[in-house]
Amino acid sequence: MREPLSVTNIKDLLKETGKRYGDRPAYKFKTETPGEFKTISHKEIRTMVDNLGTALIDLLNLKGKRIAVIGENRYEWEVAYFSIVAGTGVVVPLDKALPENELESLIRRSEAEAIFYSRVYEPTLKRLQKDGTTALKHLICFDAVDHEDGVYSFKELISKGKELVESGVKDFTEATVNSDAMSIMLFTSGTTSQSKAVALSQRNICTNLDAMSDIVHDIDCTDTFLSVLPVHHVFECSAGFMLATYLGACTAFNTGLRHIMEDLRDFQVSFLVCVPALYEMMYKGLLKNLEKAGKLDAVMALAKAHENDTMEQKAEIFKEIHMAFGGHVKIFISGAAALDVNVERGYRNFGINMIQGYGLTEASPVVCANETTGKDKNKHVYGSIGKVVINGEAKIDNPNEEGYGELLFRGPNVMLEYYGNEEATRETIEPDGWLHTGDICKIDEEGYIFIAGRQKSVIVLKNGKNIFPEEMEALVNKIDGVAESMIYPVLNNDASDENDIKIGVEVVYDKAIMKEMYNAEDEEEIYSIINEKIKEINKMMPQYKAIRAGVVITEVPLIKTTTGKIKRYEEIKKIENK
Repeated sequence: MREPLSVTNIKDLLKETGKRYGDRPAYKFKTETPGEFKTISHKEIRTMVDNLGTALIDLLNLKGKRIAVIGENRYEWEVAYFSIVAGTGVVVPLDKALPENELESLIRRSEAEAIFYSRVYEPTLKRLQKDGTTALKHLICFDAVDHEDGVYSFKELISKGKELVESGVKDFTEATVNSDAMSIMLFTSGTTSQSKAVALSQRNICTNLDAMSDIVHDIDCTDTFLSVLPVHHVFECSAGFMLATYLGACTAFNTGLRHIMEDLRDFQVSFLVCVPALYEMMYKGLLKNLEKAGKLDAVMALAKAHENDTMEQKAEIFKEIHMAFGGHVKIFISGAAALDVNVERGYRNFGINMIQGYGLTEASPVVCANETTGKDKNKHVYGSIGKVVINGEAKIDNPNEEGYGELLFRGPNVMLEYYGNEEATRETIEPDGWLHTGDICKIDEEGYIFIAGRQKSVIVLKNGKNIFPEEMEALVNKIDGVAESMIYPVLNNDASDENDIKIGVEVVYDKAIMKEMYNAEDEEEIYSIINEKIKEINKMMPQYKAIRAGVVITEVPLIKTTTGKIKRYEEIKKIENK
């Protein structure tokens, strides 16, 4: 088993891993010549970080300041992140999908004095810098060649920083880093009025990296990660590029969701951290291709017959399927939402090591995950989000008769606070360090954790019964032609009914599949088909859970965060305003 690095800050992490893996590739890119790749080594990346950090301190006077980063997943984003936290100041990663008004609000709230960005954000950022409503002093563009019109070039700053380092300037390279101070300010998803600023320390991040390295025993410096999720999000940031750095692995960037299978093959990807929607899309695509080839029934029968084989044995039997994913995959990790247990079982029956993990921004982020290798490598508890990380502990607060209650977590990766919000911090972290996750879970006798849903989204009836929307949505989503769905409460005005709330559902349908499966194109036909399927689901449900407040259908995707969580309040408002 790999020994954890046990560093407490990112500067030491870069230094230690640089010694171990300096000559290994840190990033891999496609060139214009098919089959040829360009790589940047870990040593080259650390040199860029030192040069850029030196420029930030000695040219732009940003020591101790807050610096934002926004843009698509790219190595420059990650170099900027490191150059801020490894000796300069506090990094503020921002969501690249933010509308202009929310971007403006978060820049103002964070008091960022500089921002690294991709060219597309330049008009907005120039306006913010000029109108004086924010603290912005310096704009640093990843795509600029030279310093022009008040905008600094990322490449030029690295070049000028190099000159300073070579002349003996050591303000960045010898800077001391406080492992326990706020170094990362992350905004939770939601509207700007609802989002909170999560204050994380470098000890939070590094201890969580230690825990993650224990989960992924088989991943090392010979492996390649594929970066797909938005890198500003702590799930991709920590379990993606930071973990790759920790292990000395290589990172490749997804060239678009439509190209994910191609990227898995071309980059020989062995490790992927992503959300259920993507894994489900890939799995459905695989089954569809097998069906077209006339092999689906035979393959599924073979999988069933070998269900109890080891993962290695299954991988050998289903080598052809592994090749469809590039032939190098060691681990798929799913997080941020519940994974359909049938999809989880499907991957594992083909010998693909699919596991679920769970975390939240306030925990830097990983709280628990299924073990991927080691002593329990052939034991897998389907539907579980795994066991708590090695350096943390978990318990259930006020469990009901079935053992379900709010999951509480305690460990060195729990955030410092919600910055500037003492009341919310007190509500979320108890004096003895227990973090309220806001998720309803139970823990079995072996320590495996099972999640039912968000405490905020649970629908509580006046008779005390609880309805978990996620549980109902999983059933609706299994209907052929349903892309996604949302369960929501509707006040019941029928005095003769014992339930004060009825359940409604909004269904997003896939027009192409509705045509293919049911030969239905007209919206009324589609509604009728989906409604009949809902009635079938209702027959399996106790009356209080049945969907009786109606079915709303649409082709428009649900309003979601960038990691795929439904923004329920906003979606319900949209339904009510129709």
